[in-house]
Amino acid sequence: MKRSKHRGHKEDKHGDEPAILETENLDRDGMFMGRAPDPDTISLASVTAVTTNVSNKRSKPDIKMEPSSGRPMDYQISVTVIEARQLVGLNMDPMVCVEIGDDKKYTSMKESTNCPYYNEYFVFDFHVPPDVMFDKILKLSVIHSKNLLRSGTLVGSFKLDVGTIYTQPEHQFYHKWALLSDPDDITAGCKGYIKCDVAVVAKGDNLKTPHKATEADDDDIEGNLLIPEGVPAERQWARYYLKIYRAEGLPRMNTSIMANVKKAFIGENKDLVDPYVQVLFAGQKGKTSVQKSCYEPIWNEQIVFTEMFPPLCKRMKLQLRDSDKVNDVAIGTHFLDLRKISNDGDKGFLPTLGPAWVNMYGSTRTYSLMDEYQELNDGLGEGVSFRARLLISLGVEILDPSSPDAPNSTDVQVEGVPNISETAAGKVDEFFLFGSFLEATMVDRKIGDKPINFEVTIGYYGNENDGVIMSKTRGKKGDGDEEESDLIQHSSEEEMDDDGDLTSVATTPPMKPVITDRNYFHLPYFDRKPCIYIKSWWQDQRRRLYNANIIDNTADKLEDGLNDVQEIIKTEKTYPERRLRGVLEELSQGCSQFLSLANKDQNQSGRTKLDRERLKLCMAEVEAIGQQAKAMRTQVKKSTVRDKIKLAHNFLQKLRFLADEPQHSVPDVFIWMISNGKRIAYARVPSKDILFSNVEEEKGKDCGKVKTLFLRIPGKKGFGPAGWTVQAKIEIYLWLGLTRQRKDYMNGLPNGFEENKLSRGPGLPPSPPISLTYMMKQIFQLRVHMYQARSLFAADSTGLSDPFARVFFSTQSQVTEVLAETLCPTWDQLLVIENVELFGEATELRDDPPIVVIEIYDQDTVGKADFMGRTFAKPVVKMADEHYGPPRFPPQLEYYQIYRGNCAAGEMLAAFELLQIGPNGKADLPPIDGPTDMDRGPILPVPLGIRPVLSKYRIEVLFWGLRDLKRVNLAQVDRPRVDIECAGKGVQSALIPNYRKNPNFSTLVKSFEVDLPENELLHPPLNIRVVDCRAFGRYTLVGNHAVTSLRKFIYRPTDKQANNWSTTEEIIVVSMESEPNFKKMDTVVKLDCGSDAVVKVEDDEKDGKGKKKKRKKGEEIEEEELDESMLDWWSKYFASIETLMEILKAQEAALSDSEDKDDVDLADGDIKPDDSPVKGTKKGKGKKKRPAADPFERKKPKLDELKVYPKELESDFDNFEDWLHSFNLFRGKGGDDDDQNVLDEDRIVGKFKGSLCMYKVSDDASREMNFDSNMGMFQNIPHNDPINVLVRIYVIRATDLHPADINGKADPYIAIRLGKTEIKDKENYISKQLNPLFGKSFDVEATFPMDSTLAVSIYDWDLVGTDDLIGETKVDLENRFFSKHRATCGITSNYAIHGYNVWRDPMKPTHILAKLCKEGKLDGPHYGPSGRVKVENRVFMAPTEIEDENGLKKQTDEHLALTVLKHWEEIPRVGCKLVPEHVETRPLLHPDKPGIEQGRIEMWVDMFPKDMTAPGPALDIAPRKPKKFELRVIIWNTDEVVLEDDDIFTGEKSSDIFVRGWLKGQQEDKQDTDVHYHSITGEGNFNWRYVYPFDYLMAEEKIVISKKESMFAWDETEYKIPARLNLQVWDADHFSADDFLGAIELDLNRFPRGAKTPKQCTIEMVTNEGEMPLVSIFKQKRIKGWWPFVARNEEDDEFELTGKVEAELHLLTGEEAEKSPAGEGRNEPDPLEKPNRPDTSLLWFLTPFKAIKHLVCNQYKWLTIKIVSALLTLAMLALFLYSMPGYMVKKMLGA
Repeated sequence: MKRSKHRGHKEDKHGDEPAILETENLDRDGMFMGRAPDPDTISLASVTAVTTNVSNKRSKPDIKMEPSSGRPMDYQISVTVIEARQLVGLNMDPMVCVEIGDDKKYTSMKESTNCPYYNEYFVFDFHVPPDVMFDKILKLSVIHSKNLLRSGTLVGSFKLDVGTIYTQPEHQFYHKWALLSDPDDITAGCKGYIKCDVAVVAKGDNLKTPHKATEADDDDIEGNLLIPEGVPAERQWARYYLKIYRAEGLPRMNTSIMANVKKAFIGENKDLVDPYVQVLFAGQKGKTSVQKSCYEPIWNEQIVFTEMFPPLCKRMKLQLRDSDKVNDVAIGTHFLDLRKISNDGDKGFLPTLGPAWVNMYGSTRTYSLMDEYQELNDGLGEGVSFRARLLISLGVEILDPSSPDAPNSTDVQVEGVPNISETAAGKVDEFFLFGSFLEATMVDRKIGDKPINFEVTIGYYGNENDGVIMSKTRGKKGDGDEEESDLIQHSSEEEMDDDGDLTSVATTPPMKPVITDRNYFHLPYFDRKPCIYIKSWWQDQRRRLYNANIIDNTADKLEDGLNDVQEIIKTEKTYPERRLRGVLEELSQGCSQFLSLANKDQNQSGRTKLDRERLKLCMAEVEAIGQQAKAMRTQVKKSTVRDKIKLAHNFLQKLRFLADEPQHSVPDVFIWMISNGKRIAYARVPSKDILFSNVEEEKGKDCGKVKTLFLRIPGKKGFGPAGWTVQAKIEIYLWLGLTRQRKDYMNGLPNGFEENKLSRGPGLPPSPPISLTYMMKQIFQLRVHMYQARSLFAADSTGLSDPFARVFFSTQSQVTEVLAETLCPTWDQLLVIENVELFGEATELRDDPPIVVIEIYDQDTVGKADFMGRTFAKPVVKMADEHYGPPRFPPQLEYYQIYRGNCAAGEMLAAFELLQIGPNGKADLPPIDGPTDMDRGPILPVPLGIRPVLSKYRIEVLFWGLRDLKRVNLAQVDRPRVDIECAGKGVQSALIPNYRKNPNFSTLVKSFEVDLPENELLHPPLNIRVVDCRAFGRYTLVGNHAVTSLRKFIYRPTDKQANNWSTTEEIIVVSMESEPNFKKMDTVVKLDCGSDAVVKVEDDEKDGKGKKKKRKKGEEIEEEELDESMLDWWSKYFASIETLMEILKAQEAALSDSEDKDDVDLADGDIKPDDSPVKGTKKGKGKKKRPAADPFERKKPKLDELKVYPKELESDFDNFEDWLHSFNLFRGKGGDDDDQNVLDEDRIVGKFKGSLCMYKVSDDASREMNFDSNMGMFQNIPHNDPINVLVRIYVIRATDLHPADINGKADPYIAIRLGKTEIKDKENYISKQLNPLFGKSFDVEATFPMDSTLAVSIYDWDLVGTDDLIGETKVDLENRFFSKHRATCGITSNYAIHGYNVWRDPMKPTHILAKLCKEGKLDGPHYGPSGRVKVENRVFMAPTEIEDENGLKKQTDEHLALTVLKHWEEIPRVGCKLVPEHVETRPLLHPDKPGIEQGRIEMWVDMFPKDMTAPGPALDIAPRKPKKFELRVIIWNTDEVVLEDDDIFTGEKSSDIFVRGWLKGQQEDKQDTDVHYHSITGEGNFNWRYVYPFDYLMAEEKIVISKKESMFAWDETEYKIPARLNLQVWDADHFSADDFLGAIELDLNRFPRGAKTPKQCTIEMVTNEGEMPLVSIFKQKRIKGWWPFVARNEEDDEFELTGKVEAELHLLTGEEAEKSPAGEGRNEPDPLEKPNRPDTSLLWFLTPFKAIKHLVCNQYKWLTIKIVSALLTLAMLALFLYSMPGYMVKKMLGA
């Protein structure tokens, strides 16, 4: 007997409680590994009301119908290649190639540099199933000198799979360095680094751009490598040996006509398949040889991959294929997940597997020429039958690159391996599978007229096509009636089962279905239940499955418990923490059980290394989980329940991960429904779930239980609506175990049956039954109390539905009435299903009745009803002899989650009771007493004890206006009206006479009274419908909105106590110049209202002198005091962004700190953002982290800042719905896609603005004075007449735009639309930029309510054709304008009347404060002496002086008022946070790509009503113009330059040295010194000046270059490039190319200080810059010193010193450079003197003989002799030829 689950305190109220599941991240996480969202994320069983209270006979059904894995989705992968560093090679021209699958994109080429800077952005769009996406490989490679003619040489590459990126936090790597290696030479080591951002966005994800860290952090390459957390930085090369031994169970291919044709021609019948195995891993492909004509191929080969370890590719894909002359087909696919077969912990192990069999699943085993499920064989989607199994093993060895036999390249190799012993994968044993079909109902009516039978298969046993399988590997046997002699020889005597020759029965007899109702049929099994049984032979690896089962069972309990706890929280029942403690207690018990059981029968044959290692791992992990659960149990308090649930969910995921066994043994069981010989639908049952064990914990969760299965359509056809209808629902009993364990295989069946067996010969033992006949049956009545449903799916084009519910139980069904046009029907109906016959003993049925299925449909006038969703429930059972009364009866109404496919589609409120009809017939049943006041004819209302208790509520509705209404049936909406309905009562708004002139309502508030349930959770939804009143009294529905939860609109009168503030004065002293330190997350000084507290916030300026003195003693800070005139708005902006980064970093540090001290209770010590980072040395990360507060101590000048919101302003201020709410109106059918929420965007037809307020009528709120009864609860609301407003839009910049042009760039400009005004700023487009800086403001006049939505779009400028929209963002200005948060013009942090921080609101702080106090009926403000102000009972302090432009001080109260405004949220009763001066970051969206961000825009909006004083001119936020600078570099001398040439004359080593220099990005302006010829010592003297003028942006530390991209470019493109000076030393050659000797790159902002003498100048200055003192030329202005030149050694890739240069760098601003010009080289003006070069260069002119002697005698002795002799020979020949003709003539003529 299984221990029934203790449900803690719930038991006493009423037995069963549905667990309702939060389905938010179901799909995302579950789909990641490409299965239906299965156990990894969530147990679907507990989703529904089939409750956690499981007894011993039935297991829980699965509600999800549709497979989500194979369906294609939209993905966008964005890659930004920022720069590369340390590329190996001399003077190269690198470009980067980004490759995903078959798509390649290239960056531009950078010339002669080893550290190119690109900053180029690429986007790849895909529409593929998740599996395919996540297995694609992203490859980054650097190619050197590629051009049109040659493909270039590969420097190095880096690859990882997309899945790895997707599993990262935020699905991205940001500013990380990818380490390049050369696949052809793995001994070479690192070939350089690419810094890049990579992000993967699926539809509906939103990317958070992490804060841009400072440059310095990114430069730490080793600390920022592009690898997932936990992967070591130094990855080694490894070889992966995948041994493939053999396969068996391949499906019979083309057995039909082709076979006969072949037989006729060839004369023999061969196996018609030529199998081979293909393996894909990390972008490489290997394959075995092809075994011709063989159903049981034996390869004995190994495929060897060479790849880095750990690999950044998660899965290895094994595919068994059939080789064919035309095209090869996949027979089956298996993925090896490397994370499951290795462990990276301290006691971890390398990936290892087997030798073990892996099962492959795919399409059906029947062969047809066109296989419609072929993609299932490629591993897409869930396989629908067994295809084959493969015996493999995998090993990994880490390579030692120094060893001589290490392979050089990463090519895949295939080698033979010796045969493997028969028992290596385990000893074969005989398994027995028994199944009994107890019920088959809900058979789809399309197949209802043909006979139906069911087929059960396990592996290749039980399948009619396969007939008798003669397995070579296991001797002669099969599932026919042959002798199992071979098997019996292996087995010891006592194991032998005396079955003799038992035939398997794998299919039920065909039977014609009987009609249930219009949609469904059922099979008339009644009391005769067909059975099946199959004998099969598999390796006995039960231990693996047992261990997985123990963990799974523990995890199931944990999950059910957690769902319970969440349900308790959701329904606001008491003591969730007690239940959670119980759950954790149960978890730790489960863990200790695993530890005691898992270690049994260790000596079994076929145990692999992986089995042993996994056992160790599981033991350790489970033990740890058990201990943590125990420890956590003591810490659960009411306040911490939510955090603890999160942690417990982590346990759950860990357990699920451990339970997934990578080495298969027994294949899964498939159940097929066959109609007239055609396979219709299937269900798949994992074999471990039905595996028997004598130990209760090890038993599969469905073994020996009745399981409800819903059969579904295989393959692609099962997607979408087709897959949502149930093909059939079967109740089946399954048992799987060894044949010798068979004695109690029928124990779990409902009792009271007789077995019908095949008669066999005398003397033979009886076979298992082929059917069961039930003798006992019970009669029941089912009562279904359908009260209401909410948030249903919109099935009609109006955006509503006409829902009715159909209830199925056993073989009967009933229907509720149809309610027209609603998504929230209140049926309030009792359905009674009479005479339900259930078989089995009464007591069993009481504990575990069958489930009720409820389907909701939309009634259509024509055609069949549309399916809208389905849910299950378990009825509460009352036996005839029980009393109908508490605690179990009458049952309570519960909410049940409705599913449509895999998506939640609303919930249903209902109760179910199953009442046994005793011997006295129906007389004993409790009476049905409905409320008497309603007569609905034959329809019975829900009875009194069950329907909720009602009380009277008044609902007040604020009607404000309608916005953005779209056309209805092509006609514009002209005279709309709003109807509000709740629980049958309602109210109508006033009619809007002319929507286009004024879309607001004339009457603001109306109210109605309605009876609602006392229990707020049962409140019905409120429906808002907008109709358009057309001529002749016609109405058209425009759109509707259902407010599902009214809770936030319930008015709860405030406590009298709370209003009664203590009379003691609090003094809150807040000085104005509070530090711009990021303690201002919110500068809130919280004080108890009783305390007499004085809070002093220190003032900065008072002790200015003292401070400066102190500073000198400390470290020197080279920061001049800020010059006010230099500051502008951008200074403020950049300072604020820096602050934002610090805050974000601090939060991250705090988070990681808290994660490190996981066991410490979080909620007790709230992490305050300002104190944690200072403590924050990150534990366990090994990196030293500076205390994050440091940048502020470090020369951070004090600037007034604004608040930068990293997201929309609305998200911080609750959408500005403090009193005015926006309700989206929907119309049209709901989307049929996986994620309906995205498609809902298209259904929005407008917005209703207004609000609701409900309260019980009895407690009518006490009215204040001057209460306006017309306005009800909505007092102090502004009027809604049209109002004119000046809207000022500031657009600062856009980031990460989606490229719009072919070149991967865009030419963005801003377009603004507000009402009828449209501004397109087309002429100011920014060329070829994806991160454009706009810095513009636009003024638009608008009239609310007509123009209330502002659209800011970014378009891409095109020379020809129309401009493309990149993305747009919409802002609801009206809600901002009327909000209490005062979002019209942000409040600055300080008040100033001139300078960069000038107050820009026409109302001064004092006016604003006075107005707020008047509106809130507050006492104040009273300005007192000595800088105090009092509002209500709060006192604030601040300075009272202000400086004007001329530096004169004046008295003012503005600072005081501003201080109050900044702390407005602390004011009692009316306080709320006022919007500060800010910049908001809004995502840009494109209508064609819903849900995927196309970039972001930083902006803010100011609004000024026209009836007030006019505002001043707009702030100037034009982008800073870069400043002109001139850098003068004087190259004085070089030293120790390596000598390249051998002197032709004297043989000494020498070099002809010259130095080349340029600023990065301006290679074309490179300048060379003259040549110092013939330097023998490596010394060179130059006295040569380079002059580089450049434009520089101080704030961003970038040089700005404008140049045309190519000859054909239309306009110049602006590039921003880090300021870096490159110097190179070369050896000049007259005839061949010059030789490159060495280089150094100096970042002008931070480079090592030059050495004083050449001796002190070492290579360290380059190799470990971090240790050196760094200087900036922009601060120092003039620096002289020695710097080293370095180059990479070609042999060992290390840097070596190749020379030293003495240089002087001098930086001048543009003006200074004009005043004191200097010439290039040694030219005028300000010429440098000629260098005093030693005369060695002319030496050989003075001693020519010596030189010649040396040349002739020593160096070129033999050459000289050869040349002389050759010359002599030539001369002879020439003489001969010259004189020959004359001589001949002489001879001939005989002269």
